[in-house]
Formats: sequence, C-alpha cells, structure tokens
Amino acid sequence: MATPLTDQEKRKQISIRGIVGVENVAELKKGFNRHLHFTLVKDRNVATPRDYYFALAHTVRDHLVGRWIRTQQYYYEADPKRVYYLSLEFYMGRALQNTMINLGLQNSCDEAIYQLGLDMEDLEEMEEDAGLGNGGLGRLAACFLDSMATLGLAAYGYGIRYEYGIFNQKIKDGWQVEEADDWLRYGNPWEKARPEFMLPVHFYGRVEEEEGKEPKWVNTQVVLAMPYDTPIPGYMNNTVNTMRLWSARAPNDFNLRDFNVGDYIQAVLDRNLAENISRVLYPNDNFFEGKELRLKQEYFVVAATLQDVIRRFKTSKRNCSGPLSFDSFPDKVAIQLNDTHPAMAIPELMRIFVDIEKLDWDAAWNITKKTFAYTNHTVLPEALERWPLELMEKLLPRHLQIIYKINQTHLDYVASLFPDDMDRIRRMSLIEEGDGKRVNMAHLCIVGSHKVNGVAEIHSDIIKRDVFRDFSELEPEKFQNKTNGITPRRWLLLCNPGLADLIAEAIGEEYVKDLTELQKLNDLVDDDAFIRDVAKVKQNNKLKFAQYLEKEYNVDVNPASMFDVHVKRIHEYKRQLLNCLHVITMYNRIKRSPTKPFVPRTVIIGGKAAPGYHMAKMIIKLITTVADVVNNDPVIGHKLKVIYLENYRVSLAEKVIPATDLSEQISTAGTEASGTGNMKFMLNGALTIGTMDGANVEMAEEAGEENLFIFGMRVEDVAEMDKEGYDALQYYENLPELKQAINQIKSGYFSPKQPEMFSDIINMLFYHDRFKVFADYESYVKCQEKVSALYKDPREWTRVVIKNIAASGKFSSDRTITDYATEIWGVEPTDLKIPPPSEPREALEETARALRKI
Repeated sequence: MATPLTDQEKRKQISIRGIVGVENVAELKKGFNRHLHFTLVKDRNVATPRDYYFALAHTVRDHLVGRWIRTQQYYYEADPKRVYYLSLEFYMGRALQNTMINLGLQNSCDEAIYQLGLDMEDLEEMEEDAGLGNGGLGRLAACFLDSMATLGLAAYGYGIRYEYGIFNQKIKDGWQVEEADDWLRYGNPWEKARPEFMLPVHFYGRVEEEEGKEPKWVNTQVVLAMPYDTPIPGYMNNTVNTMRLWSARAPNDFNLRDFNVGDYIQAVLDRNLAENISRVLYPNDNFFEGKELRLKQEYFVVAATLQDVIRRFKTSKRNCSGPLSFDSFPDKVAIQLNDTHPAMAIPELMRIFVDIEKLDWDAAWNITKKTFAYTNHTVLPEALERWPLELMEKLLPRHLQIIYKINQTHLDYVASLFPDDMDRIRRMSLIEEGDGKRVNMAHLCIVGSHKVNGVAEIHSDIIKRDVFRDFSELEPEKFQNKTNGITPRRWLLLCNPGLADLIAEAIGEEYVKDLTELQKLNDLVDDDAFIRDVAKVKQNNKLKFAQYLEKEYNVDVNPASMFDVHVKRIHEYKRQLLNCLHVITMYNRIKRSPTKPFVPRTVIIGGKAAPGYHMAKMIIKLITTVADVVNNDPVIGHKLKVIYLENYRVSLAEKVIPATDLSEQISTAGTEASGTGNMKFMLNGALTIGTMDGANVEMAEEAGEENLFIFGMRVEDVAEMDKEGYDALQYYENLPELKQAINQIKSGYFSPKQPEMFSDIINMLFYHDRFKVFADYESYVKCQEKVSALYKDPREWTRVVIKNIAASGKFSSDRTITDYATEIWGVEPTDLKIPPPSEPREALEETARALRKI
C-alpha cells in the first residue's frame, strides 16, 4: 500500500499555492539570508525564531513592493473611479501566510524555509495579530479589502493605526482579565510610514461670523495625522491596493506657542495628550459609549482621510491637465461609511466644499450626497450613536452649525410632504430633543448618503420596516441589501489547506475566485470516496486542534467527540447562556442515566466581553464554573467536556473553525444583523444549529432548511411575544429540565463556596431578559437531540456537510463587493491583470488604456 502524502508533498502538488521553481526557491533563500544579515543584523548563531519570522516577512514583502508601486502607477494612468472604505476598525489578523498565498509564493517559501532547516509553522506563529477591531464589523472590513484587490478595484481602506488593539484576554480563576495588546512592540514589517503626507486636523476653537462673510473656524488646536500604509494584495492578479491608517502626532510647537511660556519640559510631556487619539481601540462591540476621546478618533480619521481624498482628486491625471471642477467629484470618488462611526465625514466634506473651496451650499450638498453611502450594522438601540450636542459644540463647533443647516433643509422637505405630521418631523430630525439634546448619527448618514444598506436580507427588511421606516417611506429607492461575505482566500485556502486541495482535485481551482463553482460538489454528494476524504480532512483538523489545546491549555479532549463550537463576542443577544443551559441539561442527563448511550461532545465556547459589560463577564464566569464541575466529574468521563477558549481572535479562529463539527448561531431572531462566523463554519464543513436570524436565513435558503438545524422563534413570533409580554416564569415552571438547571445555578451547585455568585444572571433571566432565553430553550434542546442522532451516522452527516459546502458560494465577499461595486459605487470589477514589474512601462499604459475603454 502506498504511503499517504505528507502535508508538504500535498501542498506541492496543488498549484493554488503556486508552482515551485528552483530559481524562485534559491532567490527566496538569498533574500532571507540578506535580510537576516542587513535588516536584522544577525547571523544564524544568534538569531531567534522572531528574527527568522522578520527575515521571511521582509523577503515576502520584497515581492509585494514592485507590484504595489506598479498598481499605483496604473491607477494614475487609467484614472478609474476610486472607492474609499472608511472604518474605525480593520480586524486584519496576520499578514504573512495571506500574502504568500495571494502572491502564489506559498509553496516556494515552504520549500525555501525547509531547505534552511526551519519550520514554517513555527515562524508563522511568531507574527502578532493586527487586532484593530472588535469582531464582525472590523473583520468584514478586512475581508472586503481582500476582495476589492482581487476584483481589481481602485480601492483604499482608511482607518486608525491604534497603538493598542483589542485587549488580550486571560482567564484567571474563571474570570476574564484584560491585558494591553502591545502589538507593535517588535515592529511591524508590513507597514510603511509616510511622513511626507502628514496632515493637520483641527479641534475645539470657535466660529467667527462677520456680516456678509463666510463663517470662519478659528483658534483651533491642531493634531497631525501621520499615515502608515499597508499593502493589500489581490489573489494572483498583481494588484496591490493600500490600507492607510492614521497615527496622531503633536505638532512641534504644541503647547509652546502661547500660554505655556517657561515650562518647556511640561509642554513636551503634554504632547502625549494629542497623541492619545490613536493610542487605543475602544473595546465595545454593539455598544455606544459617548466619550470625548472616541468622538475625537471618529473626526480624526475622517478629517485626515478627506484631505487625502481631495488631494488625490486634484492631482489626478485628468485634473492636472484641465481646469478643476468639483462637479466630477462623485464620478471619481465613492466613499462607503462602515456604520455611523465615520459619519462626521458628511459635515466635514461640506465644510471643505463650502468654507475652503467656496462652493455654494446646494451644489456642495448635491455632490456630498452623491459621494457617500452608508452601511448599517445593527438594530440594537444601545449600539446606535447619539452624540451629546454640548460635546459636539465644544469639540467641533463649525460641524455642529453645518449639521443644523443640513437638518433644517431636511425637515423643511419633510414638512412640505407631511405638513401636519409634527410627530413624524420630530422622529426624523437629526437632533433628538429630550433629556440633553443629541445628534442622531444614523439619521445624519441616511440624509447625507445616496444609498443605505443592511447586511443580510432579514436585517435590511427590519431596517426598512422598523428602525428607519420613516426614511424608507420618504426615499424607498435609497435602501438596499448587501448580504455580508467572507474571503475564501483566508477562510479556506489559508486556514484549511486539506479541504481546499481536496476541492481543487474534485472540481478544479476556479472556485478560489468564483466561489459559486462549489455547486459542482453536489455531484459528489453520494460519492463514497469523496465522502470518505471529506470526513478524513475534518478528522485530521480535529486531531491537530486537539493537539493544540493540549499544548496550549493542557486539556485532554476526545477527538472522536463532536466538536460543538460557539465562538463570537460575549453578548446577551448572542445567547451564550442558552448554550450553557444546554450543557447543564446534558450533564444532568448523563448523571441521571450514566449507562445510557450518549453521543460524546466537546463544547468549545470562546469570545471576549467588553471590559465594562458586567453581565457578559458574569456569563464567562458561569461557563468556566460549569466547565470545572463537568470536566472533573468521574461519572461524566469523556462523554462531555466544556472548554473556554481563551483570547479568541482571528489567528485562533483560523485554527478552530476547520476543526468544528457543529456551529452555534443562536441569537434571538431579529438581533444579529448578519453574522459572518456562520459563513466561515459552513465553508469549512461544519453544520449549523441556529435561529432564523441574520444570514442564517439565507444559508438555509441556499442549502435547504433540512440541511441546517433550525430552531426557535421567528422574527414574527418575537414581535408577538413582545406585544403579549414575555413571562419567563411560565417556562421555568413548565419545563422540568430547565427548572433543574436554573435551580442548580441559583443554589450554588456549581459555586458551592459562593452560592449567590450568579444572582445577577438569574435575576436577569426571570425579570428583564430582552432576549428571551427560556422561550427558545425547549426547541433548542430538542434540536440538539436531532444533531446527536445525525452525528451517530457519519456517512449521512458528511453528506449533509458536502451539501452545505456546495451551497456556500453566495457567501464569498467577492460576491458582496461585486454587488456594492455595481449597485452602489458605480464601478466594474475587472479581470485585467496588471503587468508585473518585470514588464516595461508601455505594457502598463496599454492595460490602463484597456481599462479606460471598459
């Protein structure tokens, strides 16, 4: 019998990771040794694993640079419409492996590193995650950048270069403890500082108004924005786009100009105050915290970015050769607002047009509206940004005036259509009255944009029908849906090479750039060899993850058990508590009948809680406390294990998702806007247990509802229950297993030393549970029994897995971005491959001409 191929041999055979050429390998080794010597100033005797990582990163980056410069030259020549994606978060994760894959260098690098006597995986593990995001919104922005580059769009991501990203989570004694994420400690080989493009950003001051003159914003405090550029390579198309992140710097005369005469030392120390703007990412997911520093961050990114956008517009090939007119601005610039966080871009662009470029108000407003589009990411009221008027007046007095004028024009229009409907006018105002006036940023975004979209069909419907109903009645054509997606490069090729190769062998390699090709796998649903291979890949991934858990956390898991995984931010609406109650129910069932057959499970729960979110932190403590009891009960043995996955982040998702059997997507219907983890699990061969919420609805539509484990109330049922009133007590009294589980938590069964420990959770579940955990408990537990029944039949389980993978094509971010491009931004994706740096400049100009024709 032939010996099975090693992973490395398999990697070599499949060309989705590039062809290995002898010259290529020799060149990479030469580059590696050169960087070790000249960049890191080390030899092999004293180099550390981190040095080797940096040497490899610089070597791979060398292969980006020519293409990066070429891409920007090409955009100058072709002068396409540019897309600017504005986001306060870009949750990028690691760059090394993704860059190797998109450049087709992975196999050559593997071979070079192997020949140098080093281990590629050890080097990859040295890289810090770029954790500049909280969760879904920030990771979506990262996937979008990958797709925009792969689709050949002239696109730029703009955000903040936080010195400290999302905190590192430690679990100590079962509690979450936060540690600062000093991700830049050793330097970042992927970024290039651009001090020559440093720009001023103004804060505070006052508005001077003289008769017959334009208002002037004077006496401001200036902070400088220093850009750092990160290359974003498309997949195998020689396109390398730019993510530009701004870092705050104090000007050299900061605090030395006027009042601070004499205390030179203190003035220099106070430079920190200005530079604090880009110090740290706010760690809240789906929650608005109206802090001055956060508003400063939001305006800082917007003000720097718009100066850059306008500079690029003015210096474009076309504008250099003729008279400048801003009429063509919306034909050359599209700006997408990722949620309301960059909403100040709307009044800022108006300020630039009216105060600086001297356009008249109506012309400026017309251009501004045509330029912006807004993506809404949540319907939770506590997440909507509503800034206090007094704070905005202090920090950005001119912008508040502009917002007032935008609001006046808007309300005059509403009043002209609904003259007697004062209530509607009040509801639609950008300014909320009541205890302390506030600016409603979502309303500002809707009024100042030409398109507004939700991120899954059900979410977009809720927005139109409910949250922004008045606005969609006013301008129904403004509202669209753009269902989220994920990049198959990171979320299949990179994280699951075994499955990616298996699929390539079965249907070819086209699926990497056109994920709908996965439909062809439907032909193999009854192919015994393919079923066996898919199951084998999953088993290998589980073994590998089990080894990781043993190494990192010293926990022993049964790789034959079902890996039941619930990883996402900890939030009441995501209902980790429902999962916890199911764990306790399984525990009680095994205790009741220890000899009864039980399908073994390893329940893996992970995710960070916002540091100030008490209930979320209590939920983590409850899960870890229950885990302690379950994992140490000899009656339970290997049938049930509960693991809390510490410090869940992009690089850990890449390990756990390919190893998962069951994906938990169990939010209360109508609360999860889309979800994207759900899509990653589906693509990687997990089955989903979930409610009809977010993109789960479309996943069930694509794969067939019978191929997902759907349970619980639908949106209509939740609305009905809200009308009638939710009575948790009746469920508690009528469901004996629920009653037992709750009583155990309440009585201190899991926390005997502190029986009262979880009283806040119990109190919430009975008296103010907005997310109705008890109402879905019975349906959830019954559905989990169906999951176990199917898992007992490995062949049938794997057939359903294949059907899910085959149906996941819709959820590529390439499809999402194609829809944004054609239906919102007015640009067309292109297959044109930019000529590589080895070809002459004429080839570049020829390709640019071809693009202009398109």
